[in-house]
Amino acid sequence: MMIKRTFFKLSAGAVLAMAAMAANAVDITGAGATFPFPIYAKWASDYKAASGNAVNYQSIGSGGGVQQITAKTVDFGATDDPMPGEQLDKLGLMQFPAVIGGTVPVVNVEGVKPGQLKLSGPLVADIFLGKVKMWNDPAIQAMNPDVKLPATAIIVVHRSDGSGTTFGWTNYLSKVSPAWKSSVGEGKAVKWPVGQGGKGNEGVAAYVQQLKNSIGYVEYAYAKQNGLAWTQLQNQAGKFVQPEQASFAAAAANAKWDSAPGMGVVLTEQPGEASWPVTSATFILIYKDQAKPVNGKTVLDFFGWAFDKGAKTAADMDFVPLPKDVTDAIRAAWKANLKADGKPLL
Repeated sequence: MMIKRTFFKLSAGAVLAMAAMAANAVDITGAGATFPFPIYAKWASDYKAASGNAVNYQSIGSGGGVQQITAKTVDFGATDDPMPGEQLDKLGLMQFPAVIGGTVPVVNVEGVKPGQLKLSGPLVADIFLGKVKMWNDPAIQAMNPDVKLPATAIIVVHRSDGSGTTFGWTNYLSKVSPAWKSSVGEGKAVKWPVGQGGKGNEGVAAYVQQLKNSIGYVEYAYAKQNGLAWTQLQNQAGKFVQPEQASFAAAAANAKWDSAPGMGVVLTEQPGEASWPVTSATFILIYKDQAKPVNGKTVLDFFGWAFDKGAKTAADMDFVPLPKDVTDAIRAAWKANLKADGKPLL
């Protein structure tokens, strides 16, 4: 009987605690970049279990995220293409990084295993320019003498929507290929010389998975989740490196976060023998003047929780959590810049 009574009291306490959590729960909305969606979804699930607050994040692409926050239809926007300082000032927005990851070339070529194929930046640019058209092209074969490559046409897959992943990808190609820079350039959306488009990292991954002899680019977690064969890339130091948490961290190690407005640093083609060349931070956009203080505080609570409690989860999913000195600087910027009704939000 004593055991039953004790169990009943604990259960009642748990019910009361859950009821209190539910009564005080806040739902917030965000939209934007597909690049960080795997980690944002996991963080949101874990955060809800810990706090009762729900984070509803729409993975619609960086362009859509900027549009949604500009239209004030979400509590936060997300973009992999950092917003310039003058635009942040014009719109009254604050920007801060949330996590770091890597974009990887992915291929669907019979017999080619994940991490087996080697490519250089200029060679990738020539493939996406349509100059290198066949998988057994001498330039690819010379870089991969031990890989049997088919005499078949290369199918290029790219993003069809406004995409921060595309910004990072085209920024990288512009740095390594003068031909790409002069004829295509960089941006969230570009005029692609060849190929077909998929919406979101999800869409590109699905197309590459379905289309034999294709090549595309996705955030690394999408490659792993979909069982796609990623490639090695030759970095600025001339070393062929594998995409992994360690090579993304190496690229981000010397990031000068205070060198750009809103900490909007671009991490492509960083120096270092271990650096992955298409590494990117992803960013959050919120209004400096919060019309819904409770929602605004919950956004900060979520990302503060993610910085403190979600770092291991990020690393386990091959993202790179931000260093503590960076998250401390972000928290200081929150306190200095965010207001509601003319008073500090925090």
